[in-house]
Amino acid sequence: MNGATLTQCSSAVLHRRPSNKLAANGVNGDSYYRAAAKGAVEIIGGKKMGNGGSGNGRASFLSWTLQDAVYVARHHWIPCVFAMGLLFFMGVEYTLRMVPDSSPPFDLGFIATRPLHRLLSSSPQLNTLFAALNTAFVGMQTAYILWTWLIEGRPRATISALFMFTFRGILGYSTQLPLPQHKQCIIALLTIQPLVAHRSQGFLGSGMDFPVGNVSFFLFYSGHVAGSVIASLDMRRMHRWEMAWLFDVLNVLQAVRLLGTRGHYTIDLAVGVGAGILFDSLAGKYEQSKSKMGSAAKESLLS
Repeated sequence: MNGATLTQCSSAVLHRRPSNKLAANGVNGDSYYRAAAKGAVEIIGGKKMGNGGSGNGRASFLSWTLQDAVYVARHHWIPCVFAMGLLFFMGVEYTLRMVPDSSPPFDLGFIATRPLHRLLSSSPQLNTLFAALNTAFVGMQTAYILWTWLIEGRPRATISALFMFTFRGILGYSTQLPLPQHKQCIIALLTIQPLVAHRSQGFLGSGMDFPVGNVSFFLFYSGHVAGSVIASLDMRRMHRWEMAWLFDVLNVLQAVRLLGTRGHYTIDLAVGVGAGILFDSLAGKYEQSKSKMGSAAKESLLS
């Protein structure tokens, strides 16, 4: 390539507007022109530009401008909100006083569901009815997950449920917290206060609770919530949108009931949602790995 051709190419690079593909990757015009003009290494949107990607240029943030910051704030506002949340909760973490052992646990879900807890405490029949309905919902989850494997031949939801309940058992056994009611009884005895005054946060069991009846299922995290999430995700993969939304609504009602009966802390329910998503993803990766291994074995046999 002669000198004239090089000059023409350089001019074309400097005056050409960035492509839609670059814009989609978060590369604005100014950054694109700087990289082309200087020939330096800039990491923009996860891609290296210039100098063949040798990585010998200066750090990317040294070339940021006010326009770049405004661009990030406008087009990537969700990470910006998370960044502000990080700073806020760092301040909370270093200034928040821990709950002493002599005090009941602090849980926003317990506070929000105090009226429901009082209602269920005063009406055991209603508590039993809600427990029976919740058990029916757990049966719906179980039936759907098994149906996808035994009838439809899709084992992903079943595998994810097996992963989820196994790790729930390990974590639940590793850290065993006292039931709220037991905690309150101890406090009442130590402080010589009436026991009735401390039952406002007590665990409300029922013989209709699945799967253990009137026994605590107070483990970290919530298998009720995680199982519902696994079923809902599978429904969405199969475009069963109405069923998925129904399960999501029932899952929210289930979570409210679990908080109202003090069957789980709020963190158990939140992590249950994350656990359902996580183990569904891991089950998908497991299926992909087995599929690749099967394809490789088949190719080796054919060759």
